Amino acid sequence: MTESNRRGERAVDDEFDDAFEADDVDDTGAASRSSSAPAKAKPPTRPRTATADRGRGNSIGRLIAFVFGRLITFVREVVAELQKVIWPTRKELITYATVVVVFVSVITTIVSLLDLGFAKVILLVFGS
Repeated sequence: MTESNRRGERAVDDEFDDAFEADDVDDTGAASRSSSAPAKAKPPTRPRTATADRGRGNSIGRLIAFVFGRLITFVREVVAELQKVIWPTRKELITYATVVVVFVSVITTIVSLLDLGFAKVILLVFGS
């Protein structure tokens, strides 16, 4: 286990402990919420000084690394999702494509004939 993983586990454990810190257990073993318990104060923050800001000079580099890191993560997730897709066989693909082409052709013919018919009716009614 690496040091960063141990620190991460400690942070999770600390958050868990903080969430239940205000719960008290009385003599009977039953948990009771104590309203008189003082709230945990946040530790004081240090004022920012010139020495504290010394490491912030490379913020553009960190921004670029962040953007490329997000982009790489996105591409990896896209590849993982595409591996889950059930791709059609060649025969199924040809069948689906044929159905789409025939359907679009039929609908185009119907719309064209309706347009032509309405145009003729309009010319008969209003004349030219």
